[in-house]
Amino acid sequence: MQEFKSNNNVVYSCKYHVIFCPKYRRPVLVKTIASRLKELLAQIAIDIKVEIIEMEIMPDHVHLLVEVDPQFGIHRVVKRFKGATSRYLRLEFPELKSRLPTLWTNSYFVSTVGGAPLEAVKMYIQNQKET
Repeated sequence: MQEFKSNNNVVYSCKYHVIFCPKYRRPVLVKTIASRLKELLAQIAIDIKVEIIEMEIMPDHVHLLVEVDPQFGIHRVVKRFKGATSRYLRLEFPELKSRLPTLWTNSYFVSTVGGAPLEAVKMYIQNQKET
């Protein structure tokens, strides 16, 4: 049975697979940077009332499976994730400033998950590091 969420005027189930990359797809998301990025994304998700269903940080890209209020919009979610994490990571890890003019590319991939079984997408994200 499918779970639904609601706000004051919408009942919804909007799940998205989101992928975004560091500038030049540099493999900088490793060790403490990757751990801190996970913490930041989790905190931002709480702040903006987004559920992160699954998350994997690869050295050169980020996979997220998120559920988003359709009135807030996936574009605003990605913008908030990328903007805040860039600011905090570049302050905490000065080596990112010397290697990249900005942390993230302007682009990202997003796909609704309605067509694929949710478990299949979750397994795909969980198995990223094994491929």
